[in-house]
Amino acid sequence: MSRKHHVWMGVIGALIWGGAQAQDATLLAARASAQKLGQALQAELSAAMQSGGPMAAIEVCNVRALPLAQQISQQQGWQVGRTSMRLRNPQNRADDWELAQLAKFAERIQAGESADTLEVLQQQAHHGQTVVRYMKAIVVQPACLACHGSALPDEVSARLDQLYPQDRARGYQAGDLRGAFTLQRVVAP
Repeated sequence: MSRKHHVWMGVIGALIWGGAQAQDATLLAARASAQKLGQALQAELSAAMQSGGPMAAIEVCNVRALPLAQQISQQQGWQVGRTSMRLRNPQNRADDWELAQLAKFAERIQAGESADTLEVLQQQAHHGQTVVRYMKAIVVQPACLACHGSALPDEVSARLDQLYPQDRARGYQAGDLRGAFTLQRVVAP
């Protein structure tokens, strides 16, 4: 093997290694941003459940979820949100890529994979820009069933019907795939 060949192999190896490190850093940043939104929502929902039960938690989701996502988006440099195949809030409607990822998550769960581990990171062209997109599955926890389960108290159902007339986010069981945190960041205009 010639010296020139060794040099090119070294350059290619460095580029691959550097690209892998950049992707790892991007993945870690995306995970951290999704986790930050999840923790912020969970903290507010837990406090609401303790102070006023499901009725207070409904108000937190209705009033605080979007501003929290916007605040974290500004802090973290990602566009951060949540989506699902079974929406409660139509503002969280999934785009085609998100729907495809949610379908893949559902398939992976059917194949026996734990929903807690499901995530995807992908760079793609999106609306004329190069973006990095990330999704992390949201798994239904037992506390979520107070507003997302099958047997809801009448007052909870009535309030959900009032706030979300097209609500499809009921009837879950603990461990189900509720949806996903969805993030994106422009990497090239």
